[in-house]
Amino acid sequence: MTLPRSAGDVLGRHTAFEIESIDRMYCNVYQPRLQHPKAVAGFIRYHLGCPVISSAVLAPISEAFVTAIKTFARQGRIPVVDFVKGQRKDDVMHEHLAGFTADEGVVFIGRAQEKNGVFRTEKRRNSLGLSYPWIVRATAMVNQWYFYCVDTDFGPFFLKFSSYFPYTAKLCVNGNEYAKRQAVKAGIGFTALDNGFATCENPTAVQAICDQLSAEKIDALLRKWLRILPHPFTDADQDTGYRYDISILQAEFCLTQTLHRPVDGRIFFDQVIRDNLDIGRPDQVSLIFDRRIQRGRQHPTPGRFRTRIITDGVTPSLHIDYKTSKIKQYHKLGRALRTETTINDTRDFAIGKRLHNLPALRQIGFTANRRLLRVQTISHDPTDGATAITTICRPVTTDTGTRVPGLRLTDPRAHALLATLWQFRLQPAGFTNHDLKHHVAALLGHTPDQITTSQSSYDLRRLRVHGLITRIRGTHRYQVTDTGLHHALFLTRLHDRFLRTGLAELSDPDPPTPSPLRTAARAYQHAIDGLSRHAGLAA
Repeated sequence: MTLPRSAGDVLGRHTAFEIESIDRMYCNVYQPRLQHPKAVAGFIRYHLGCPVISSAVLAPISEAFVTAIKTFARQGRIPVVDFVKGQRKDDVMHEHLAGFTADEGVVFIGRAQEKNGVFRTEKRRNSLGLSYPWIVRATAMVNQWYFYCVDTDFGPFFLKFSSYFPYTAKLCVNGNEYAKRQAVKAGIGFTALDNGFATCENPTAVQAICDQLSAEKIDALLRKWLRILPHPFTDADQDTGYRYDISILQAEFCLTQTLHRPVDGRIFFDQVIRDNLDIGRPDQVSLIFDRRIQRGRQHPTPGRFRTRIITDGVTPSLHIDYKTSKIKQYHKLGRALRTETTINDTRDFAIGKRLHNLPALRQIGFTANRRLLRVQTISHDPTDGATAITTICRPVTTDTGTRVPGLRLTDPRAHALLATLWQFRLQPAGFTNHDLKHHVAALLGHTPDQITTSQSSYDLRRLRVHGLITRIRGTHRYQVTDTGLHHALFLTRLHDRFLRTGLAELSDPDPPTPSPLRTAARAYQHAIDGLSRHAGLAA
């Protein structure tokens, strides 16, 4: 019996290096003193000095802000893009970024209509029936101005402003892009993997860079670009205390484990999915997030507890939910396994939203990633099987440059060689070229004279180079290795009892007895034909 092991332990054997970092952070940039209708009324009455409290007096500020944005774009020759519905803004950014050569600056400005919170004036009446204006909170479709920029320290990011009072903004930064920028400055060689690292000369130094990304640096980035970009509030407004603050709307914390070979990640991750379909159960989620899950009728923990397998093209991803937070695990671009915790509401963990809470959130996110790998069990290391198949089937080039072909499983001669090995295992003195020739000839339906000594020598070399047999020192005799015996037994039984039997059932036009496999194949073909007819396609 094979005991399950943690996925993290097994994965450690195949990881070239790993980087733990903040990934994407989406922050709310807001005016703390302008969050309530009464505060807005006070701004109009006492700061602007307007006797009538109405949102109409704020229109000139909005118009001046929009005019400043257009002037800023014109003077800086910055492209202005009107986003259309359904358009991916990141794709537009990548297109413009490809032609952006400066070390720092505004790549382009985008405009889109989106729903946003605003303050409006509604008419109310007092006890005498006289009308008066009243500030209320509402939502409306308003223009949002996106500033897609490149910072010398943070790389690509964007800052989005609402064109309506109180001009709330959103800041989006990426910790992996920050790490790449800092690695370049430090002279650390690397190959980029989208928003990560495919190769890295000094992973320890890069990890130290990721650890140094702090709330103070993100706040400094915001202050820097608020001074560069058009600002809806004047210096006098800011001196009076109307300054932007920043809070965390969404934070992603990722663990990227770059693997030795691309094939390792996909094979490993497929096995992890098969062995951990119950990982989203409340008891497992409690272990991952280190939080108590209430399942009773009184005060149950909100949210759905589930495991989802989502396939994008041919790449599957594993999703685990806890309240509004999620963990996503996927094979990244065929090179790395990424485990990513996304916190959508910091209060899921009894933590405030202010940016200074980033260290506590970082601890929760990184710990959840590690806990998931520890909680995930895996029955075996699937990459060992992939290595074994590669070792047997693919050609090998020796130190002298000689190319030795592999043993293709569908080749009758290769199958005869494998079938012969487990018979020779019973011979303590080993076997010779002559013995191999006679056994292989019998399995192929030939006479020994039809197989030359050179052909047998060629077969012996293939078996020896692929690790299935070893030569007895000082003799011309050979022994079957333990690996050779195990692989030969399994592959010959797979060929004889599974592949040959299954294909016979599928290909026999008139089977003597009904075959479940053939029935299933016909049902599948009927379903495909029906789908083709429904879609109007030729079968």
